[in-house]
Amino acid sequence: MSLFSYTSVSIEPTRIGVIVLQSDETIERDLMAMRGDADVFVSRVPSGQEVTAETLQSMAAHIAASASLFPQNIGFDAVGYGCTSGTAQIGVSEIERLVKSGTQTKTVSQPVSALVAASQYLGLKRIAFLSPYIESVSANLRQVLQDNGVETPAFGTFGEAEESKVVRISGASVMEAATELVRGAQVDGIFLSCTNLRTLDLITQLEAALNMPVLSSNLVLAWHLAQLSGNPEALSGPGRLFAPLA
Repeated sequence: MSLFSYTSVSIEPTRIGVIVLQSDETIERDLMAMRGDADVFVSRVPSGQEVTAETLQSMAAHIAASASLFPQNIGFDAVGYGCTSGTAQIGVSEIERLVKSGTQTKTVSQPVSALVAASQYLGLKRIAFLSPYIESVSANLRQVLQDNGVETPAFGTFGEAEESKVVRISGASVMEAATELVRGAQVDGIFLSCTNLRTLDLITQLEAALNMPVLSSNLVLAWHLAQLSGNPEALSGPGRLFAPLA
């Protein structure tokens, strides 16, 4: 056997962690597509295939453990919890508490706070809201947004409750629904809700067609994590949200 000595190097990149739902097939792909000069770490949290208030709330019992599966010898600049409706159900402050109890991170985000911050950044007060889920799941989220100054006067849904079907909703269906939803509506933007809905590749095309900002769960989460990390170049995505303000 040969025993070799080695030298060590200092590694100090921007570090971003994301806790992903077990049933989510989309967010990791989107995050890798938007990765800039950050190191991105992913952990998973148990989640049900059917989306209800009960299954969303049940994830609270596992978030701290999921956060603890990140490397324990490093600290993060920002960690995100990747569930829009789950955040509205569990609560923003509780999500932050649970994540920080499991890992070392300066800041915590999720799609709800990210959407509020993105709306404020772009000056959006009234947005159309397109969800894949049944109306009762989205009602709580819309109320949280309203409490934070973002109204959702136009609401549309695909009425789906199963995650395995949500991820297979076609881009053409999303484009058609989004276009119909904003037609005649007094809104200044549209939000495509759900981290599992495949929308990232539609952002640029939809913005051109609708002539308004188009936001999605994964887009706003990536943007907010980059902002919170202190390195805006950590993640970079399509559309007006990531474009320099005039």
